[in-house]
Amino acid sequence: MDAATVHKRRWAILAVLSLCLVISGLDALVIAMAVPKIQEDLGATVGEMQWSVDAYTLTFGGLLLLAGTLGDRFGHKIMLMGGLVLILGFSVAAAFASGPGTLITFRAGMGLGSAMVMPATLAIIKQVFPPEEQAKAIGVWSGAAGIGIPLGPVIGGLLLNHYWWGSIFLINVPVVGLALIGGFVLIPSWRAPKAITLDLIGAFLAVGGLVLLVYGLIEAPADGWGSGTTLASLIGGAVLLCGFVAWEARTAHPMLPLSLFANRRFSGSAAALSCQAFALFGSLFVLTQYFQIARAHDPLASGIRMLAIITLVISSPLAPNVVKMIGDKATIILGMLLIGAGAFALATADVDAETTILISLGVMGFGIGLSIPPSVDGILANAPENQAGTASAVNDTALQVGGAVGVAILGTAMTSAYQGALPSLDALSPADRSSVHDSLGSALATTARIGDTSLAAKAVDAFGSGLHAAAITSGIVAVVGAAVTAFLMPRGLKQPAKPHTVQAEQAKQAAGLAD
Repeated sequence: MDAATVHKRRWAILAVLSLCLVISGLDALVIAMAVPKIQEDLGATVGEMQWSVDAYTLTFGGLLLLAGTLGDRFGHKIMLMGGLVLILGFSVAAAFASGPGTLITFRAGMGLGSAMVMPATLAIIKQVFPPEEQAKAIGVWSGAAGIGIPLGPVIGGLLLNHYWWGSIFLINVPVVGLALIGGFVLIPSWRAPKAITLDLIGAFLAVGGLVLLVYGLIEAPADGWGSGTTLASLIGGAVLLCGFVAWEARTAHPMLPLSLFANRRFSGSAAALSCQAFALFGSLFVLTQYFQIARAHDPLASGIRMLAIITLVISSPLAPNVVKMIGDKATIILGMLLIGAGAFALATADVDAETTILISLGVMGFGIGLSIPPSVDGILANAPENQAGTASAVNDTALQVGGAVGVAILGTAMTSAYQGALPSLDALSPADRSSVHDSLGSALATTARIGDTSLAAKAVDAFGSGLHAAAITSGIVAVVGAAVTAFLMPRGLKQPAKPHTVQAEQAKQAAGLAD
């Protein structure tokens, strides 16, 4: 496939890449709608359900940098197609998981596939689009990712109303099949002209550190913040992550060249993206439980309510125009302040104030859609051409790690506040006391069995305290993210792209594009 053909097909290629993004968006949160049914059918705990979400996002985020390097070395098309095949296989396996442990394992496999796909999408965009069109293409890319996020709860709710919980994973089969066909036909093969050495030690330190850190955060409500297990996990995770940074600074072939972060626009964009994902994924994890358990809506009704966040699909295409008017730094800060405003408004809502909660979610969505595209563009536009895969992986790592930590911290904040707000449970048997203490879903099942409507109402109120704690935490992270962005990113408008012609693009790619 010659460069001229690639250039003519670039928008069709973008459509295929966007479909891959929809798949990742669906997989990230579609499981959230099935939490109550999976808990019931598989006997899963709240911690295990958090792991069913975070097994995907942690594997996804932890392996992105390695996958980006592999793409630069072996070709991004190969990684994209291989990742889609893994998503397909592990999705079918997850649909028929027989227990929480197997479900978590298969979700991790889906995360591995997505880790191969995501860096390839942005790296291919950088290769097939000229610089002056990349911001527009990234806006479409962000919108596609945004569509998958609200579609996940809606499609999941629709399937759960008619089929068993495993059906939510089978939606991947036709979508992945279509992406595989389109990718094989349209996407060119490309890889860095110089062979890249793999950094396996760096990959081990990064993944191990993230898993230990998130494990400690998720298990803290059950084990106690001062327990040996929690402290060992948190300290061990921090040590491994510090070791990762030290190793990357001294190794001759780093998986994550720390020199990239010397560019303040690059580092500021990466920090902002992590905070945006923290608020997005963590808030949606909490709110799916609110709608289904506290408000007793069926999965489809809950999914429709989650569509309030679809405002991000409106604001995402507007972001490049806003950047032209006020600059990328101001656009990112504005978006993050909107996220914070929505989160703090959510923290003031009563448990039965659904309208306020929906409006708050819409404000958060608009801020996320406004701030993500310039953050992504800030990472890609400020990376060397031969590190397209690595830069794409940094972008996706910021999203997925931020999301995984968001689910862990907001889920833990919600659970801890819920448990702290419960009334005395001394009158209950030890088994019933443990059940009520574990989660609102277990509490409502227990109180229905023993006929204690007063305790049920108090448990719902306690869940409201947990929701407020999670929302306040989300708002604080968004505001801190805005402050960090203001400090790190340089002033002024984003520098315009250098003049670029179709002929120059064709000449540049001629040596790197092949069938």
